[in-house]
Amino acid sequence: MFGLDTGLTILLLCCIIATLAFEFINGFHDTANAVATVIYTNTLKPNVAVVWSGIWNFIGVNVGGIAVAMGIVNLLPTEALVDQNIYHAVAMILALVLTAIIWNLGTWYFGIPCSSSHTLIGSIFGVGIAYMLLPGSHAIALNWKKVEDVGLSLLASPIFGFGLALLLMYILQKVVKNKLIFKEPPIGKAPPLWIRSILILTCTSVSFSHGSNDGQKGVGLLMIILIGIVPAHFALDHSKSPEQLFKSVQNIEITLKQANVSTFNDENKADYAKITSRIDSLKLMLTNIKSFEELKDNKHFEARKDILLISKKTEAFISKNADKGFDKDRVKAIKSDIKSMKTYTEYSPWWVILMISVSLGLGTMVGWKRIVVTIGEKIGKTHLTYAQGATAEIIAASTIGVSTWLGLPVSTTHVLSSGIAGSMVAGKGKGNLQMKTVKNIAIAWLVTLPVTILMSGLLFLILRLILG
Repeated sequence: MFGLDTGLTILLLCCIIATLAFEFINGFHDTANAVATVIYTNTLKPNVAVVWSGIWNFIGVNVGGIAVAMGIVNLLPTEALVDQNIYHAVAMILALVLTAIIWNLGTWYFGIPCSSSHTLIGSIFGVGIAYMLLPGSHAIALNWKKVEDVGLSLLASPIFGFGLALLLMYILQKVVKNKLIFKEPPIGKAPPLWIRSILILTCTSVSFSHGSNDGQKGVGLLMIILIGIVPAHFALDHSKSPEQLFKSVQNIEITLKQANVSTFNDENKADYAKITSRIDSLKLMLTNIKSFEELKDNKHFEARKDILLISKKTEAFISKNADKGFDKDRVKAIKSDIKSMKTYTEYSPWWVILMISVSLGLGTMVGWKRIVVTIGEKIGKTHLTYAQGATAEIIAASTIGVSTWLGLPVSTTHVLSSGIAGSMVAGKGKGNLQMKTVKNIAIAWLVTLPVTILMSGLLFLILRLILG
């Protein structure tokens, strides 16, 4: 497979299967967030609800783009993705996936709503930090800007979920005259058609949003595997033309040369030299080639690294030096060329997206009951009402949708759990919460990152030592 020897082929297949298993677990671990409300309000039968949710998770992965997936890939240090020792890449990947699977299964077993996003991102942080501690890697760093964005997204989203659900419930209580939606659903009786339609719509929205955000995390993880183990095929998008990439690089070079270099300080001159050196390196590799297959195997890594570093450093450089020869038109032109360059590394084959969407969709249809019981029965002391179910899901779908548009991962679990809690408080005050469950969810929210960071970091160092 892909020209690998038997041992590496087996390792590649194991990594792919482990990633699909993670996404399958993500499906049944997080499905409850979409289906708990429709099940506990008698809107849909459980089996119908999970199949319906699975279908919309599948659709969400396929049409949600890859912005979040690339955000996941770009969390790791660039050097970790272009390490030419394939066994180091295997150690990194197995550490990521095994940590995510172990923590997800553990929290699912105990019925604790826990974020698959927190789990995966904590695993990535752990590997990145462990990589930085290796001999000779002290100058390597995680993409701290991306880490900051992701961290804020994960920490803030539950707070927004709680606050917005609380606010929306108060508004509904003041505005809606039909008080039926605020009452406990009759046992075994479906709600009126208009309420049922709203609840099905919100369930569909959360399922679709979950697929478009959480599903992309699996896509990003699978791309890390393919880039790390089979760089000659996946470090660059082979469906695109090297000639167009060469033109973009050339355009960036021409624009940079128009800057007033004599006005640069020592730091800017050093940055300028690094960028131009990378441009020269990439141009040399791309000269007179018509297809990326013409690159030598070890050059795919180098070309990817050059693209990533040119893109990152040039954007930062022109931002700092807008007054030194970079007028608005030049800045606009250089940003357009950088955007074009990024498409060569920020991509995913259709079959990767299909495999992840199938795994997530199938996972959605099994194993959902433990978390559903927690969401539906153990957050609030009273039975979930129509209004509370719809409110929590409207807030969850909206928050996840905005996060996907911004290319940020967000926790479906924590957004919806906090939305349920907010709607319960709006109904009868904080005394309506089962504090034991709320504390368990909060503890899981707080400890997931440090536990997964430590676990994945240690696993990476151990596996790296074993695999060499």
